[in-house]
Amino acid sequence: MDARLFDLIRVAATALEEKKAFEIVVLDVSLRTSIADAFILCSVSSLRQAQAVADAVDQALLACGRRALSVEGYHGSGWLLMDYGDFVLHIFLEERREYFALEQLWGDAPDITAKLRAAAP
Repeated sequence: MDARLFDLIRVAATALEEKKAFEIVVLDVSLRTSIADAFILCSVSSLRQAQAVADAVDQALLACGRRALSVEGYHGSGWLLMDYGDFVLHIFLEERREYFALEQLWGDAPDITAKLRAAAP
């Protein structure tokens, strides 16, 4: 993963933390799929919080010159997905995250969350 992508993911993760998203996990899926290099997963307590988190990430990444290519589930599915091309952000209501279990599905992908936290300013 290149430094620019790592920095963008860190910007997104910081916005997630500021809006009180929890259980933030970043998976490096670059060797497992061609759809993205990384998945960011997080949980929220309500649909309103999911929208606030999505808006905060969108604003933070727009400030870095990045715009989501696609956003799905903004109006209430319990799983909000933001595709930034080289990474995809998954914002889940807790029960939807348990149901879809992406961490298990992509369990062989390296978890780079600790590396991201260690690099935080």
